[in-house]
Formats: sequence, structure tokens, C-alpha cells
Amino acid sequence: MQLKYLKTLLTPQDGAAKVTCMAWAPNNAKFAVCTIDRVVILYDEQGEKRDRFTTKPADPKYGKKTYVVKSMAFSPDSTKIAVAQTDNIIFVYKIGEEWGDKKVICNKFIQTSAVTCLVWPLEQAIIFGLAEGKIRQANTKTSKSSTIYGTDSYVVSLTTNVSGKGILSGHADGTAVRYFIDDEGSGESQGKLFTHACPPYALAWGTNSIIAAGCDKKIVAYGKEGQVIQTFDYSRDHTEKEFTVAASSPSGQSIVVGSYDRLRVFNWSPRKGTWDEASPKEIPNLYTITALSWKKDGSRLSVGTLCGGVEMFDCCLRRSLYKNKFEMTYVGLSQNLSSGTRVVLKSQYGYEIDEVKVMGKDRYLVAHTSDTLLLGDLVAWQGSGGNEKFFFENETVCMIFNAGELALVEYGNNEILGSVRTEFMNPHLISVRLNERKQRGVEDNKKLAYLIDIKTIAIVDLMGGNNVGTISHDSKIDWLELNETGRKLLFRDKKLRLHLYDIESGTKSTMLSFCPYVQWVPGSDVVVAQNRGNLCVWYAIDSPERVTMFPLKGDIVDLERSNGKTEVVVTEGVNSVSYTLDEGLIEFGTAIDDGDYYRATAFLETLEMSSETEAMWKTLSKLSLEAQQLHIAERCFAALGDVSKARFLSETNKIADAVAKDFSGDGTDHYQVKARLAMLEKNFKLAEMYYMEQNAVEEVMEMYQELHMWDECIAVAEAKSEKAAEVKETEGDFNGAVNLYLKAGLPAKAAWLAMSRDELLSNNDIISRVTAALMKGEFFERAGDLFERTRNNQRALDCYRKGTAFKKAIDLARSAFPSEVVKLEEVWGDFLVQQKQMDAAINHYIEAGCSTKAIEAAIAARQWKKALHILELQEDKSASKYYLKIAQHYAFVQEFEVAERLFVKADRTKDAIDMYTQAGRWEQAHKLAVKCMTQEDVSALYISRAQELEKEGKYNEAERLFTTVDEPDLAITMYKKNKMYGDMIRLVAVHHKDLLQETHIHLAKELEAESRFQEAEYHYLEGQDWKAAVNMYRVSDMWEEAYRIAKSHGGVNAHKQVAYLWAKSLGGEAAVKLLNKFGLLETAIDFAADNYTFEFAFELARLAMKQKIPDIHLKNAMFLEDQEAMLMHIHNKDWTNAQRVAEAHDPESVADILVSQAKFCFDQKEFSKAEAFLLRAQRPELAIKYYKDAGMWSDAMRICKDYLPSKLSILQKEYESEGNWGVEGMVAQAREWEQTGEYARAVDCYLKVKDSSNIELQMKCWMKAAELAIKFLSQDKAVDVSQIVGPRLIQLRKYNEAAELYLNLDLIKNAIDAFIEGEEWNKAKRVAKELDPRLEEYVDRRYKEHLKNQGKVDSLVGVDVVAALDMYAERGQWEKCIDTASKQNFNVLHKYIALYATHLIKEAEAEKVLSLYTQHGVPAYSQNFNIYKRMFLELVSLKGRDCAEAFRMWADLRDVLLLLCENLTKSSEANSTAHEEFEQMLLVAHYYATRSAAKGIEQLSSVAAKLSISLLRHTELIPADKAFYEAGLAAKAVGWENMAFIFLNRFLDLADGIDEGTLDALDHTDFQETDIPFEVPVPSKLHITVEKREEIREWVLTVSMDQRVEQVLPKDERGTYEASLVAVSTGIRSLPCVITGYPVLRNKIEFKRAGMAANKDDWNKFLMATKTTHSPECQDVLKFITQWCGGLPSAGYSFQ
Repeated sequence: MQLKYLKTLLTPQDGAAKVTCMAWAPNNAKFAVCTIDRVVILYDEQGEKRDRFTTKPADPKYGKKTYVVKSMAFSPDSTKIAVAQTDNIIFVYKIGEEWGDKKVICNKFIQTSAVTCLVWPLEQAIIFGLAEGKIRQANTKTSKSSTIYGTDSYVVSLTTNVSGKGILSGHADGTAVRYFIDDEGSGESQGKLFTHACPPYALAWGTNSIIAAGCDKKIVAYGKEGQVIQTFDYSRDHTEKEFTVAASSPSGQSIVVGSYDRLRVFNWSPRKGTWDEASPKEIPNLYTITALSWKKDGSRLSVGTLCGGVEMFDCCLRRSLYKNKFEMTYVGLSQNLSSGTRVVLKSQYGYEIDEVKVMGKDRYLVAHTSDTLLLGDLVAWQGSGGNEKFFFENETVCMIFNAGELALVEYGNNEILGSVRTEFMNPHLISVRLNERKQRGVEDNKKLAYLIDIKTIAIVDLMGGNNVGTISHDSKIDWLELNETGRKLLFRDKKLRLHLYDIESGTKSTMLSFCPYVQWVPGSDVVVAQNRGNLCVWYAIDSPERVTMFPLKGDIVDLERSNGKTEVVVTEGVNSVSYTLDEGLIEFGTAIDDGDYYRATAFLETLEMSSETEAMWKTLSKLSLEAQQLHIAERCFAALGDVSKARFLSETNKIADAVAKDFSGDGTDHYQVKARLAMLEKNFKLAEMYYMEQNAVEEVMEMYQELHMWDECIAVAEAKSEKAAEVKETEGDFNGAVNLYLKAGLPAKAAWLAMSRDELLSNNDIISRVTAALMKGEFFERAGDLFERTRNNQRALDCYRKGTAFKKAIDLARSAFPSEVVKLEEVWGDFLVQQKQMDAAINHYIEAGCSTKAIEAAIAARQWKKALHILELQEDKSASKYYLKIAQHYAFVQEFEVAERLFVKADRTKDAIDMYTQAGRWEQAHKLAVKCMTQEDVSALYISRAQELEKEGKYNEAERLFTTVDEPDLAITMYKKNKMYGDMIRLVAVHHKDLLQETHIHLAKELEAESRFQEAEYHYLEGQDWKAAVNMYRVSDMWEEAYRIAKSHGGVNAHKQVAYLWAKSLGGEAAVKLLNKFGLLETAIDFAADNYTFEFAFELARLAMKQKIPDIHLKNAMFLEDQEAMLMHIHNKDWTNAQRVAEAHDPESVADILVSQAKFCFDQKEFSKAEAFLLRAQRPELAIKYYKDAGMWSDAMRICKDYLPSKLSILQKEYESEGNWGVEGMVAQAREWEQTGEYARAVDCYLKVKDSSNIELQMKCWMKAAELAIKFLSQDKAVDVSQIVGPRLIQLRKYNEAAELYLNLDLIKNAIDAFIEGEEWNKAKRVAKELDPRLEEYVDRRYKEHLKNQGKVDSLVGVDVVAALDMYAERGQWEKCIDTASKQNFNVLHKYIALYATHLIKEAEAEKVLSLYTQHGVPAYSQNFNIYKRMFLELVSLKGRDCAEAFRMWADLRDVLLLLCENLTKSSEANSTAHEEFEQMLLVAHYYATRSAAKGIEQLSSVAAKLSISLLRHTELIPADKAFYEAGLAAKAVGWENMAFIFLNRFLDLADGIDEGTLDALDHTDFQETDIPFEVPVPSKLHITVEKREEIREWVLTVSMDQRVEQVLPKDERGTYEASLVAVSTGIRSLPCVITGYPVLRNKIEFKRAGMAANKDDWNKFLMATKTTHSPECQDVLKFITQWCGGLPSAGYSFQ
């Protein structure tokens, strides 16, 4: 790297004027400098000054000189600057994109101490350090800051890595702390990285190293994990001063460190892996360098000094001119700039770029490094907007993401390897494996695992493009990786649970529940993971349960494999520690994958046996057997201690070797070898096939005999006998052939032979033996044939019957037993019905004369015509019930005439009528109904059906039904209710012609009330009441329509009157214009004057005809004179004279007189007269008002309805809002509306009736409302009303009424709910069954819930047994629960037994659990295994059971475990780990039971002692302290003081360990060469009391003081502890004695079951004691041994 001076941006001053900070913008367009005067100066790319702004203090009251700017940084988009100040604040200034844009503060972050340094690596996140030692983050989006980490030391420097995703802070105490926002998969550690010798003011982070320097004049280069790589010591150079600042180039390959008058440049050498120091840049009089900033493309370096100067240097390694067009500037070893187009070319791996060429029409860049080739396009790629993301983590493939699609490009291949859709771009969520390890028989192995969604993994074979596995997980997945062979997948979820998926088998297993780190070891299938404080290693991944664990104090950070070593790197605080893995075990996996089994065997031979080694031997045994490398398999089984398999393979190898010697090859293709291998796999049928192919029958039989597979052995023997019989038959020895056929179990062949030879038929002995064999084998038909040939007809008939050979039976019966034929035909028919052959059964029933059965069979066979034909021939009336079924069929196929005839015959005429009505054949239905029903019934039927059709909207059909039964009024009401007025008028015209006009007017008034004026007009005119139409339009201010009707339908002057009234309503000039339009102005003035409307007359005259004014004055004067007279008469109540005067002189006043007269009558309570006067005066609104005032609402409503229908709704609301009428008034009003056809209003009114004092009335009103709604309102409205009335009735406990209401509207579920509310369960069930069978389940469920809630468990049993059992269990009524469950099936019983057992175990009642399983059996359900184990562990932990009295408990436990093991043998769990555990428990229980039996007999005390000692072998199952205590006492009791001392001493050590909570301090010296386990569970508490323990302690001390015993366990002829099964010298494991548990060495007695034996002396002693004492316990033990071991060795003794 060369630094070349370009220009001075800021001239230095004479004194100190420190440049405090500088920053280049990421877009390279702006450069900012801040000096001691707190002013920020902005320069452009060429170094020209373009802008400036002054920073601001945190609080203006303290002045502008109270702070210093310590640092600043541009935002990633180059539009903002963050400024760090010592007055505890950060300001973010928005400077804009263009020069001169206004500078505004957009964020400020107030802190608790001075801000000392700052970087801005990511969008929205500013990282800064404080004087108090904290590193914090400021979010510009939320304007909030938070602490990333804290230290106790002042932050002196802060830098980032090249990507900006890692930060490094330097502190005054010399420490450097690293933190990653995203470690980008590097796996580098976080936290304290190193401690420098002095405060690292100069701190820079390059690509491969970190450089720190300070006041000690030393520059130190640190590695990625803080180790010192290089040190540059200038402390002896007197010209060098302290180092103040450092900066890394953007590529991270060069670092510049500034000091006094000097810049030191360091360049990273990829080849050497070290820093090379270039010639320093000496600049006299520059003084101390205070700030450095590198341009983001690496081409410029800016330097700020103590005197305020800013210098710019050009940075490059070299420059070259290419083709006189392109200038190449090498700014770093691996970074190159091409000017003009300004393209940056950089090596991703940091390799040095040797040569750059521009090719392809000057468009493409091609550059070479030592190991890679770089390609660049000078023109932007237009393919997808440049949105691709590239990942190069995999050495063989490049992953390219774009728009939710992942593409894979294999290096060296020009085609895309494959592509999938995924939204998850993190490389940790994608795993690709391409031929990373060669496998046998696999050429190309390319697999990809990726996420379909956050919880689903897909695994794809990239060669075939097919999906080979999909994993659906229950939690979010955050990491996954395939192994190198692509056969197994590791993945981890957000809960840090680690899982393994086997792709071939599709099985998933959980490996760790907490895993912060996991990795495959390169070049193997070994997995390394961390689980909290443990390092976990799986050397054999096929056995994920086999894991090797080491304790850790820190966290795993890396895994390294090189130079024949594999190391796990762990950070423990500030130190890194390496853990070396067993390379041999790793090598084993590789050998297995390579198929080199000899190498794998040789390697395993060098290892000691452990759980991991055992797993590897098992894996090798499986693979070697598959590869038929039998010698290796034999060695594997020998190493595993599987003597039987090893011996079996040894014999097999001898056979193979002998064959190979005689016939060449390896001998594995020989039939005996193949058969024996099939036997080893327990595929005995295959072994039999291999033997039988070679006709080796004897060997097959021998195989089956050895395996005790007697049935199969017999089958082979029979096959052999069959062949012998065929030979005898060909030789003519028929008797011998028959005998052999019978021996071979082939009685049918014997029968054929007997029937073909007359001499055999005459041999009664042969015939009886053959028929007996046939009947035993259930060959009844063949036996019948044989009996028939020998004239034994009765037995032949019986056999034919049993063999269902009915044809032969009937043929025989016709000749021999004619009376049996009919019975046989019926039985034959019954048999065919059972076989569902209904067609065939019909004729047999007819032959048998069983007509009823024949009809039923014909119906079941759907042969309707035949069924009808048979039925019509019957004279018995009981068969008539079948007419209905047949009729329903013909109705379904629409053969209505036949169906009608059959319905009538079945006396179901109503069904025939329903059939016709549903088919729309009303005439036939009516014709039939009239014949069979009364008129009332017919009417009721048709009306109900019509109402149903009305609800369905089928109005024409409903009308036909109504008219058919002469009920046209109902049809009229239907049309009115549905506002189908045309159809309504049509029917009225036909059926009520006299009411037609009245109906028109009634309809017109209703339509007027609804503001449907045009329709109302039509009906008014049809009703010949044109005046009402005119009045309707006049009241609604629709004068044009009123005038039109008056002119077309009124008299000569009618339209003039309307025009006059129209004008009067307008008034003024509008009235004049209107009257002039019609030519009626003068006529209107005269009319107004004549009618004494003088004001209107004057108004018209003044506006248009002033000459008429005198004439109007004259008429007015005359009127006033008459008016005086009229007023006098009114005052005197002389209504007649007042009216006379008015009629003569002022007709308009007549109405006023009538109004006055009406008011007088109202005062006098003469309401009818008053109403008449007001109606004459055409003032109905006054009549309504007076009635309202008098509280006579019904009369007010009546008047309003007749004369002002448009106001009726308003009046009704007013009436309702008053709220002070009584219940009776409301009922009366409702009835009135009902009578007038206002059904909706009547319904609303009835619903409002609420009177708690009169429930009956209230209910009647509600029911009436529902009835009216159903009859006259729409379906929706009726349903709404029922939803109101129904709940009210239920509230009043009227459940049946509510249900009936719902049923009327087909609301089946609501009706059922009503019955359920009333606990009418039978009714609810009946309704559901008859009307909606889908709801039967709902009713049953509700009934069950009711019984549960009521606690009626006994009733619930009959409905839902399981629910009842659950309730018994919840209540703790276990006896009832188990008793009830025992009446159900086996699975149900044992479900609740398991629940009860779990409860008892929690209550520490293990003996009751044992009693439970003793009584009810013990199934081999895997879900019960924990219960069985807990029961066993609880029982063996009980105190005081080391006695003869405890025999029954131990015997029951033993018997239960034997039954369990037998059941396991027959289940899928056979030979499983659980099976082996229960076999161990059975053995322990047997020892306990036998010991209790021996305890009761003095001569068996040594047997009891031996059993107690043998139990020490099983201390992983039984409490160790209890076992040693009992063994010690037993040995002491029989005088074996050596063993007693050792066992009781061990007991005391265990007791101390129990007190301390750990057994780690136990000394195992005494038990080194025994099979007594060292690693045993720590018992939760001591088995005996403290007092007894102290007694033991005293005895042990006494014995040890006396020195009368030797602390050595006794040994036998093997040189091994006498009770140990495994010999120390040979490793051979002896069988345990079934009586004592001691090893069986010589004089052994073997039992029929393999692996069972006894010492002869112990066996004879036990037998003799049993004979002499007649102990029932000892007899029980022998009986158990008989059952367990397959019988006793000798049958010379009986327990009768």
C-alpha cells in the first residue's frame, strides 16, 4: 500500500486546534470534518469545500463551549450524520442528499455520561461508547437507546469489522471486547477478547486480524480469538511518539496507524498469514495525528492533526493503464478499482489479484488470483433487478436466492443443479451434500435439505429431483445439517432440542433436550454437541441412545480435525481449552462406511468394552451379517457375550469352510449355510424352504424339534407321510396308503381312496377311522359321501347338514327320509339368508311353505314383484303388514296406482293421500280422501298441506288446495298477507263479487298508509271513489296528480275546485300564475268571496285584478253582518239557527259551527254525536285528538284508520309511547287489530302483554301471538316470534308448549332443547328419532352431560359406560369403577386398572396394585410398563419383608411378572429392552419368594443366605443399602463372618453416602472382581432405623478390632468370588442356579427351557426339605419352577 499526498483540505494553524473527528459517507460523495470549534465542514469527493454547519449543545443555557465533539459517522444511506458529544448527548442531523439542503436535527439521544466514540454500521442502529464504560445502541426509528454490554472502564476506541456486523471496543484498562450483531456463521467468540498492555486508543479490525496500539510505542496484531500474532516494537525509537489513532481499509487488508509526524502502513499477506510493514509515511511538522478516515472504496485516506490540518492522500498498491481506456488502481492485494465505470473488483477469499483483463467487447472483467478466478460485468445485470443473494459457505456449490427461490449451482457445472421454493435464506437452514464421501454401490449422491415452512423440512435427491423425506415438527426449526453421506439429518428447534432423522427408515429420535452447539465431525458420521455443562459425542450415530459425555466449564466454539486428531475447542472464561476425541472410534465409523469390516474389527479389538464399544460391535455384527462376512459376525457376537449366536455362527462357519474347501467359493451359497442364516434371522419358513429344496426333511424336522416348534415339525412329518402314502398307493398297498394318509392328516385323500376301492368300503375298521378323521377335520360333506356309500343314511344326512351340503342332504332325504325334506328346505333357506344370498333363499322358503320368510327374503332381495305375488296368495291376514313396505317402494318409483292399491290394503290410506299430494296429484288425492275420510278431516288435511306449501312459497298450489276444500277465504288471506293484491282481487271477484268494491277501497287505504300512491289510486278508482284518490294526493301535497284525477274522473267543476285549493295552498304570485295558467283567476276570486275567504280574495285581486276589490269589500261587509248573527246564536247554543244563518250567508262557517257543536257534545260525554259532527265538518283529526285526550285510544285508532290511514303508524307509536294503558286495554287493542286483519300489529301487541299476577292470561297472549304469526305472517317473522315466545314459555316451565310451538315451525333442535330443559328425555329422543335422526347423538350427549352433572353415575352406566367409568374414577369410587369395567372388554378394564394403579402408587399402596394385577391379569401394553416398574420398585423397597410371612406377596409378584413376560413373548415387544428388564425383575421376584419359603425351614437357612447374597447382583433394581444389609445379616446368621463383615461394612458406607446424597466416595476395592455393580442409584432414604444402623456399626467395629475375620470374599475353583457368575480369568458367564442364584459349575441339573439350570446339591437339599416338611411355600416354589422352566428334571415327586 502506497500513500501519495494529494491536497490539503484544511490549513493547519499555529497553535493547537485539534481535528476531533472525520468521516467519509458510504456513497463516497461526501466527507465531513469536525474541529475543536465544534463546526462540521462538508467536502465533496474531490476535496472541495461545499457546506458547513455548527453543532449544538445539549442544553443552550450552558453555552456553546462546554462540550467537545468526540466522534461522528454517516448513516448507511449517506443522508444523515450522527455526532457524539461530551455533554452526554448524541445528535443526528439530517443533511439531505443535495448540497445546501437544510440541516435539521432528526434524533437526539441523551446519555448518563460523555459519549466518547461512535460508529454507524447498520440501518437504524448507532453503536457508541460512554465514559462510564458502557457500549450502547441507539435506534433512530424509535428514538430509544439500549445497552449492549457494560464494563467498568472508559471506552477509548470503537471499531467494526469489514462487514459492519461485528464491533470491537477498546477500554482504558487495556481490555478489548468483541460483540457480533451477526457472526455470519464464523463461529467466533464474543466477550472479552484480549487485554492490551496500555489503553488501545489506536484500534483497527482487519479481515484476518486486529491491530491495537497506544502510548507504549508498540503495535500488536491479535488473531481472531485474541491470541498475539505479531508485535511491532518501536519503544527504542526515540523519534517515535505514542500511537493515537488507527484505521482499516474497507477491504480490511491494510491498516494505517497514526502517531507524531508519521503514518505507519501495514498490509496483510495472505500467503504468509502475517502483516507486512510498508515504508512509513514521514511528514515533518504534521504534528500529532488525531483523526483518520478511509474512503469507502479504499482509494483515499484523510488525515486530521492536532493543529487543525486535514490532508488527503491517494492510496494504492499500483496503477496501470489497460488498452489506453481503463485505469486499474490496486487499492489492496485483493481489491481493484476500474475507473470510468467505477467498478470495484474484490477477492471474496482475500487472495491477491495478479492480473486483470477487460474482455468481451470491453464489457467483462476477468481477474486471476493464486487459487480463484474472478469475473465481473461492467454493465449492470438486468435479469432480476440485482436482488440475488449469494452464499458460498459450501465448498462444492453456490446457493443463490431470489424472490423466494433457491437455485444451486455446482462449481464446474454450467447447468443449475436444482431449484426449490423457500422463504428461508439463512444458510443454517439449508444443507447441501454433493458426493462428499463415497459409498458402496452409489455413484452420485447429491442431497438437499431445506425448510418448506418454519416447522417443516423437505429432503430432496438432486439427482432424481424427487422428495426423499418430509419432517413435520411441532416447533420452529433454527438449524439443520445433513451428514456427508446424506443418509441422516440433524436439526434443532427454537427450544434448543436436538433431533436426528434417518432418511432411509423415516424415523425421528430426540437426542438432546437442550443443545446450544452441534456439529458433524468432518469426514465421519460422528456428532459433537453441547448439553448445558456436558460435551456429548455420538461415535455410533445408528445408536443415538449411546452417547459419551464429558463435563465442560465453558462453551464449545469450534471443531477442528487435522493431522489425525479431532479436537473440540471450548472457551472457559478468557481461556480456550481443547478436548481431543477418540480418533479410533471416529475411524471405526469411516471403516464401516467404506465397507472395510476387517479394518473395523481390528480397530475394535484394541478397545476396552464400554457402552460405545458395545454399540459399535452391534453395528458391525449387523452389517457383517448383511454382507455375509460370517467370521467377522462370529467375532462380533463373541465380543458382545452372545455365546449362543457366536457358537451357532462358529458351527455355520465350519460348514461353510468345509464346503469352500470341497467346492471352492466361500461356501455361503450352500443350502445349509443359507438355512442356518435364515434361522439366525428367525425366518424359519425360509430355512425350511432351503432344506426342502434339497429334500433334507430330516434336517427340517431336527430344526423344528430343537426349537420346540412342534406344530411345524408335525406339518413337515405329515408332508413326508403324504409322499409315502402316494408310493404305497401306486404299489397297490391300499390299506397302508390309507393309514399313511390318516397319519399325514389327510383324511380327504384317504376317503377318496376308500370310495374308489370296494375292498376298502367293506372294511368297517378303515371306514370308521376315516370318517372319524374327516369329522374331526370338519370335512362333513366328504364324511357324508362315505356314509352314503356304506348305506349309513342317517349319519350321512347328519354330516350333510353339518357341512351345509343341503342339495346332497335333500336328494338323500327324498329317497330315504321324505318327511325331512320340508325341514331341510327351510334350514337351507335360513343358511342362504345368513350368507346374504336372499334371491336363492326365496324358492327354498316357498318349497318349505314358509311364506312369511319367503316374503321377507324377496323384500330383502328387492324382488318386489315376486314379494307382492307371494303376498297376494296369502290368506293369513298377519302377512298384510308387508303391504306397506312394498307400497313405499312403488311410491318411490312413482308407480302411484299400484302403490295406492297397496296402501289401501295396508290400511294406510293417509299415506296414499300424502303420496299424491307430494307428487302434486291433487285430484287423485282428493278423490281418495273423500272416499276414506270425513269432510272435516279432508279439510283439515288439505288446509295443513296448503299452509305448508304457503311456507314454501308455492302459492298457486296452496290456492288450489284451499279452493278444493271450499276455503277461498284462506287463499284470499294468504295473498293479502303476502301482499299479492292482484291474486287477492282475482279471488274476491270470483268468490265474493259483492265485496269487490269494498275490498278495492280497503286495499287502497292500506296502500296509501304505506305511501304506495299509484297502486292506491288504482284501487280507489276501481272502487269508484275518485274523491278519496284526490284527497290522498291533496293531503300528500301532490297537486298535479290530484288535478289529473279530478279532471278525468270528476264532474265539470271538480277540477276547478282542486285548482282553487291548489292555488290557495300556494298563495301570492304563485297562486295567480297557476290560476292564470288554467284561466280560472276571476272565477277563483268570485268563489273565494262567495265562500267568505276574503283574505285570499283580496290577495288575488290586489295582485292581478284590482277592479274586483270594491266588489269584494261589499261582500265582506254583508258577511260580517251575518257573522254577528251567527256568533249570537252560537253563544246561545242555538245550533240550528246558527247553522241556518251560516248556510245562507257563510257556507264556509258551517264547519266551524259543527266543530263548536262537537266540542260541546264531547264536554257532555255525548261521544257518538260529537264524532258525527266532526266528520260532517270533515275534521277527523279533531275527533282523533278529542278521543286521545279522553283516553279513548281504540276509538281514536278507528277514526284514524278509516279517515286518516297515513297517520295511523304515527298514532300507534304515540299510543305505545304513552305506556299507561292496562293489560286489558292492550289485550283489547290486540284483539281489535286481529279482527281487522292487522295481524303484525296484533302480534306485537300480544307480545307486549306482561302481567306476573295473571300468568295464565300472559301465556295465552303469547301463544296467541305465536299462532297468528304462524298462520298469517311470513316464515321469517314467525320464527322471530317463536324465538321470543319459546324462551318465555321455558322460563315459565311450560316446556311442552314451547316444544310444540317450535315443532309447528320445524325448529326441531329448539324443540328438543325445550324438552331437555324440562328433562323430558324420552320426548326429546322420540322427536329426534322421528324428525331428525342426526340430532339423536346430540340428545344422547346432552343426556350424558345431565347424568354427569346430577351425579347419577349408575344411570349413566346404561348410556355411556366410559363416561360413567370416568366419573367413578374422578370420585375415587375405584371398586365400583373396576367392577363395572370388568363387565366390559379387556382393553377397557385394563385402562381403568392402570388409572387405579397409578393412583395407588401415588398413595404408596403398591401391595394393592399387586393384588389388582394378580386378580385381573397383566397385559403387555407398553403404556403400562412404567406402572409395572413402579410397582416392582415400590415393593422391593418395602421394609420388614425379609421373612417367611412375606412369601405370599413375593409369590404374587413373581407370578404376575411371569405372566407379563409370557405375554411380552407373544407381542411385538418380544426381545425388546423392556422385555429384558422385566425378565430381570422376574428373576429378582423369584429369588425373594424362594428366600421367604426357605426362611420358614431351618435346614434351608444356607439357601436363604445364598439367595440374599445373589440379590446383590441386582442392586441397580433393588435399594443397595437394603440388599447389603439383608445379605450381611443372612451371612452372619449362618456363620459366614467374612462375607457378613464385608457386606455390612459396605452397608455402612452406603448409609453414609445416602446421608451425603452421593455415592461417589464409595471404595469398590472389595468388589473389584465380582459382578456386583458399582454404579447404583442413590436410595432416597435409609432402609433401617438409625438405632439399627448403630448396632451394625458397633458389630463391624468389634469384628475389625478382634481381627478374627479376613476382609476377603471367598473364592471357588475358578479363582473367582464364589457368588459371581462371570469368571475373572476367562470372562465366561455361568448360568445362575434357580434355587440359590449361585453360579452352576459342576453337577448341574438342566431344565427343558434353555438357559435354566440348578446346582445338584442345592436342588436335592430343597427337594428333600420340601418332602420332609410338606411346606406349602416350598411346594409353590417347585410348582412355579415347573411352569417357568418347562417342567422339573425328574417326575419322581408329586405334590398331591
